[in-house]
This record gives sequence, C-alpha cells and structure tokens, in this order.
Amino acid sequence: QVQLQESGPGLVKPSQALSLTCTVSGGSITTPWNYWYWIRQSPGKGLEWMARIDFVGNTYYSPSLKSRATISRDTSKNQFTLQLSSVTPEDTAVYYCAMEKNANVPRTLNEFDYRGQGMQVTVSS
Repeated sequence: QVQLQESGPGLVKPSQALSLTCTVSGGSITTPWNYWYWIRQSPGKGLEWMARIDFVGNTYYSPSLKSRATISRDTSKNQFTLQLSSVTPEDTAVYYCAMEKNANVPRTLNEFDYRGQGMQVTVSS
C-alpha cells in the first residue's frame, strides 16, 4: 500500500517562497508508469493540479503556474518536492501530493490512486 505524506510550513508570508515535500512509503517514485502530483484545493477555486513528475523525472506544469512552480525529486529519500515562488494570499489552499498509475490527469481527488491527507498552507503577513 503506497502512502504519501506532505510536509512543510503551514504559514508563509506574501512574496516568500513555499517549499513542500512529499515522502512516499510502500512504493518507489521510480516505479515505471507512476506519475506523482502536487495538487491544491481552495474553496473559491476548486481542485487545481499544479505540477507532475514521472518515474524517470520528466516534469510537467500547469500553464498558470509554470513560471512560479518547480517540482523535483530525491530518489535516495523517495521524496518529491514542490517549490512555489512569490506566493500571494491567492495561494492559500490545502495542498496534496498524489500518485496516479497512468498518464491521465484525474479531475477529482478521489480519482487519484493514492494521495496524502493534505496540509493547509496559508499565505498571510
């Protein structure tokens, strides 16, 4: 059973950078045909997929966030990380890391094969 756990700061000041880490257990981030996501959900915007990294390290970004988001991985720690620069209060959301066993992008949280419990990130001074 694959388990994912998000970690990072729960409060970030505007204009700062946000860094979140997803620690994976019960499976490897290099297993073929597994795709690893950062997604977020906020009351006003619904579910938004932000970035994806695949089993060989290829990265994909939401066009709206491409200039600010960076997804990376540490295979030795079985972790992948999201960095989001120049945050604003609009980036306040519950952030999830998730995994899908194919290249199709799920539309809802429940469609992901596995996901973390999510963590609230608030951007405020």
